[in-house]
Amino acid sequence: MKVQYNREDDVLTIHLSDGAIDHAEETDGIIVHFSPDDHPVLLEVLEASDFLSRLTKITATAEPGHVVPL
Repeated sequence: MKVQYNREDDVLTIHLSDGAIDHAEETDGIIVHFSPDDHPVLLEVLEASDFLSRLTKITATAEPGHVVPL
């Protein structure tokens, strides 16, 4: 796995595998790129600084053992 952050575009990219990308789907500011056999290959988190800020606040205040929606 390889993780990169592009400050200029504010995009966090997570490479899950080196597979070929066939298509992508976007939902709620996250783009998932899939291989021809529908396995996730790459994740792009748009507006990553906002996402990571919310994630940090949520994880800092979450009670142990509870699932918290993002």
